[in-house]
Amino acid sequence: MLIIAELGINHNGDLDIAKKLVLGAKEAGADAVKFQKRTIDLVYSQEELASFRESPWGSTQREQKEGLEFGKSEYDEIDRHCAELEIDWFASAWDVESQIFLRQYSLNYNKVASAMLTNTKLLETIAEEGRHTFISTGMHSLKEIGDVVDLFRGKKCPFELMHCCSAYPMPTDDANLRVIDTLRNTFKCDVGYSGHEVGLAISVGATMLGITSLERHITLDRSLYGSDQSASVELGGFSRLIGMVRVLERAMGDGKKRITEQEKSIRLKLAPLHLQTIT
Repeated sequence: MLIIAELGINHNGDLDIAKKLVLGAKEAGADAVKFQKRTIDLVYSQEELASFRESPWGSTQREQKEGLEFGKSEYDEIDRHCAELEIDWFASAWDVESQIFLRQYSLNYNKVASAMLTNTKLLETIAEEGRHTFISTGMHSLKEIGDVVDLFRGKKCPFELMHCCSAYPMPTDDANLRVIDTLRNTFKCDVGYSGHEVGLAISVGATMLGITSLERHITLDRSLYGSDQSASVELGGFSRLIGMVRVLERAMGDGKKRITEQEKSIRLKLAPLHLQTIT
């Protein structure tokens, strides 16, 4: 299973925080870290950008969103930092220009955010690259998900779906983990889980359903500014989560009933003489 630490915008536009999160993810045992990339003027309307929003960067939506966004110099340093730590990084682009921006880096993965699931032009741009793509499915119907699956298969682009509920944080009763099996059986593909819940139990439960990838938002401190912080896991909790997931991966086994070597010796000690023959 690939474990992804979603940094998203939890770095709050601070490169030092981003680098600390990358290091923490690596030390916790994550396989990859993920960011988000937006071209502000393409993703949001001018009316929305001009509207009021109090934040550490000012009093408009534009100031807040620009304050959170990394540019080329920051991503160059992220690319160098991740190479040094030997951890993969990638990003979910929210517009075609941002996806093209990411092409300058040698990334192994792409990601489709749930909110972009009906952005056909962006989906086509991503699928044309042929990189393994994680496709989150929050907020969308099986029909809409099926259209995306058809597009990626038509482009011969490898992908896996990710079960997701797009609430921040997600209420436990909305997790609906059985959808993992529904997606797998409906679309005959690998399925991961992208979690926005508080705590670790639901992600551990998803592991038991045979997911192929697990993504969780991480943060230095859940009390920091930002809409995703409360749905994130602090680094200590993330390390514990990965530890539990790796144990469960080993414990799940292959489903074939067998008598282990340890059981054989114990059986010889505990079973009556006429039951000691092992077949």
